[in-house]
Amino acid sequence: MTVTMSRHGRRWLGLALGGLLAGLSAGVSAADFDPGQGKVRALVDEVAERGVDRGWLEQAMGRAEFRQEVLDAMSGAAEHRLVWHDYRDIFLGEERIQQGVDFIDAHREAFERAEAEYGVPPEIVAAILGVETRYGRITGDHRVLDSLSTLAFNHPRRGDFFRGELAAFLEIAYRQEVAPESIEGSYAGAMGYPQFIPTSYRAYAVDFDDDGHRNLWTDPVDAIGSIANYFAEHRWQPGAPIYHEAEGPSALPDGITFNAARPPSTTVGELAAAGIDSEAGLAADTEVVPLALELELEDGSLRYRFGRDNFYVITRYNHSYLYAMAVTELAEAIAEAEGRQADWFTATAADPEERP
Repeated sequence: MTVTMSRHGRRWLGLALGGLLAGLSAGVSAADFDPGQGKVRALVDEVAERGVDRGWLEQAMGRAEFRQEVLDAMSGAAEHRLVWHDYRDIFLGEERIQQGVDFIDAHREAFERAEAEYGVPPEIVAAILGVETRYGRITGDHRVLDSLSTLAFNHPRRGDFFRGELAAFLEIAYRQEVAPESIEGSYAGAMGYPQFIPTSYRAYAVDFDDDGHRNLWTDPVDAIGSIANYFAEHRWQPGAPIYHEAEGPSALPDGITFNAARPPSTTVGELAAAGIDSEAGLAADTEVVPLALELELEDGSLRYRFGRDNFYVITRYNHSYLYAMAVTELAEAIAEAEGRQADWFTATAADPEERP
């Protein structure tokens, strides 16, 4: 006998089965986030006003569990405690580079289509995936529902931000017809191949394989298109440089702000006056992001670079200059391993608009 169910019924069955499996694997305990009380109730009210079933929301929040390890992890991110050469070593291994080459080869049509539509080179998209999840191999083992609930109602400074992420996550799960407790991700609630936080998922995810679903959890093609769309929406400039090499003093000069994840605002002329120069032939009024990278040398030498607009775009994905430079260098290494000429990384001769 064949039994058919309504779409609404399938949602409820998915939630019930997901909750049963979660209970069997983790043990059933009293709800840590009572959907009938205080800020949790206010969040349920808010999301219900967007058309999400209230009963579904109450069941979901009733299954959320507090995780102390999530709060502990928030203060220990690598971006907060490592210098450049340590951070670089995490992401620039030969295995990760070759995996990037293989991933592009396996999904070449999607990468080429993404570059044609959004202007973002395959190596940049692949490098994001390589840094974030090793090309989908490691997407996180924290229940997103638990992580976001813990941060939304217990983080000492960013509770409002994470409540917004939790609200977006619940709405996504409901509309995608998946049990929220079945989705795993990072301790901060990032999900899937590209580790989008829920509001980014909602804003920038695309159905790049036209199957009717925006699936970043298990669909690499949707992930490729969504990363490229994210960069395009943040004003990636096709063919423009990411950075220029520069030279400067052994000690950081005073009066210059280095390594800021903000739009280029320091002029080449200002840097030249501080003793930092590039051979890129940039006009004195060109605005850049001054970068000073600590190298693995006993004398504490620095490597200087001038970040351009596309470098700033990468920091929109993760607000760390270390992250942006790791993505850039991994992308360069992948391109080199492919035997692909990618002079737009540094574009040392001239900017695209200045080329003949």
